[in-house]
Amino acid sequence: MAACLVLGIIVSGCVSRPAINMTKVADDVRAQEIEDMRFGMFICWSFSTFSGREWTLTRDKDASYFRASGCDTDQWCRTAKAAGMNYILFLAKHHDGFCLWDTATTDKKVTRSPLGMDVLGRLRRSCDKYGLKLALYFSEGDWNWPGAVDGKGGAQGGGSNPEVKKAQLKELLTQYGPIEFWWMDHAVGEGGVSHEETVAWMHRFQPNTFVGFNHGAAAGRLCLRERGTAGELGDAGATKYNKEAEQRYKGYLVAEFTYPILPEHEGGADWFYSLPKHDSLCHSAEKIYSDYLGAVRYGNIFSVNVGPNYEGRIRDIDVETLRRVGEMIRSGGNGVGSLTAR
Repeated sequence: MAACLVLGIIVSGCVSRPAINMTKVADDVRAQEIEDMRFGMFICWSFSTFSGREWTLTRDKDASYFRASGCDTDQWCRTAKAAGMNYILFLAKHHDGFCLWDTATTDKKVTRSPLGMDVLGRLRRSCDKYGLKLALYFSEGDWNWPGAVDGKGGAQGGGSNPEVKKAQLKELLTQYGPIEFWWMDHAVGEGGVSHEETVAWMHRFQPNTFVGFNHGAAAGRLCLRERGTAGELGDAGATKYNKEAEQRYKGYLVAEFTYPILPEHEGGADWFYSLPKHDSLCHSAEKIYSDYLGAVRYGNIFSVNVGPNYEGRIRDIDVETLRRVGEMIRSGGNGVGSLTAR
């Protein structure tokens, strides 16, 4: 142990992280734990950060396209803590197939980029340092896989590669500590593994992780409302893309809703860092705080999306806005009103 403490200054492998609980917790207990997370930061960082577009063609690109000059995961986590947040929801892989961890499944990964580091590993350590929980976004399909049509959506857009999909999920579930929940993006298909099979596979490695799908076949315990709002489970009006599942599927235990911190704008991206000309655009702290109160009212969790810039830092306007949200949460006022229980 003493050797590890000394080497831990230099060798990241000695840094401890929360243990994975392989004993399944009762659904009602686990659902309450997820609900208590309440408010977090969704972070999208990938090829689209550098293309200035939401979806970025990938077949003609290798890892060098990811040209980040830095990566300040401590800044991300400090900002989240100041905002009164309890978790980070991090994009592990978008439809472009670029992996933000040191995967063995492809060379299109961040450790082969000029940045040359395992961003997810660094983020895990920052989350632990600042007392934040970790959740992951994962695109089920991948434009690099057999049968994929680069840049296209739908069931055939992301091709099929079931063994690689399963291998990537296993890596993420076994190498980075407990993952509280998963935001699975079905926009380019399921990658050759059905949603029910995907959930069963993931629970082999972490039985207490909650899995949600933004659309497609309903499965898992987490209801995802992409660009949605706060509301009771079963309220189809609270979701944009998942209305049928919200109405009919009975397996959901908790709902999450999310939207980008960037308001509507012309050109650029929404979920990723957009363009420098949009650096002055941001939803108001009052709006975000109001939606936080809605999450509390209905027992939802609320993930505000931000996109780190080319230097791997959250924009100044986002930092300041979220700091103000945190002040509102702590004071329970500022003209919006206070609500601490449903």
